[in-house]
Order: sequence, then structure tokens, then C-alpha cells
Amino acid sequence: MVELNHHFQTGRTTDYNWAAILDLDRIVPCVEGGKVLERSSDEKAKAEIKVKMGAMSMTFRGTVEVTEADAAARTAVIAVRSKDTGGSGYANADVRFTLDDGGGAINTKATINGKAASMGEGVVQSVLDALIQDFTTKLNKI
Repeated sequence: MVELNHHFQTGRTTDYNWAAILDLDRIVPCVEGGKVLERSSDEKAKAEIKVKMGAMSMTFRGTVEVTEADAAARTAVIAVRSKDTGGSGYANADVRFTLDDGGGAINTKATINGKAASMGEGVVQSVLDALIQDFTTKLNKI
């Protein structure tokens, strides 16, 4: 398992940020290579992400679901469960958002196996780190 912590600033109100992180149609495309394929409810969607790890490109498909949302505390957890479409591997993550005025924090706990994991923990961590940093930059613009 890889665990990463990031802080982000959007310069927007906590209410705005709260609405943004709970809107899967807005946040899934903030992940490089991510897109919503089908919505099953306000809290759950089928999604896809195309990831480049070193010389390999992989496509993961699965679900993205808001599993916890505490409006009073302004915390939410989004669970990602996906499988590598070109192999038997998977990438799962629980992403916890804790918002404050103007931004917040993201704690990501990810478990990856298959071809992606064979690249080594350092590569996996650096790719995830870059994806999350890019995500926070794009989150600033939605």
C-alpha cells in the first residue's frame, strides 16, 4: 500500500470546494487521463483512467464512489476500485478530502498490483504523486 498526503489551494470558498469534490462529473476528469463512462447515481460512477508508468501505458476501468460525506466536518472519502483492462492487475484507492477555507488536504491510500506494481514502489509512488499534484492544479480551475 502507498499512502500520500497533499495540500491544495483553490482560492474558493469551502462551500464551493465541497460541491466540487462531491460532483464526480467534475472531479474525475481532473485526474489526468480520467473520464466518467456512466453514472449509476449521484454518488457512484463507472470511470476510466489511462496512466503512463515508465514505458508502459495502462487503462484502468472501474467505479468511483463517494463512500463518506460529512457536510458539517467538510470531509469526504471517495473510493476508487479499478481493474487493468489489459491484464489481471488492479488499482484501488481511498481518497480522503478534508476541506478548509480556500483549499484543504488530500490523503490517498492506494493498493496496486499486476503490471503497475511490477514497476516498483518508487515508480508507483512517483506516478501517483504526479497524478495527485496535477489533480489539485486542475481542481483549482473547476
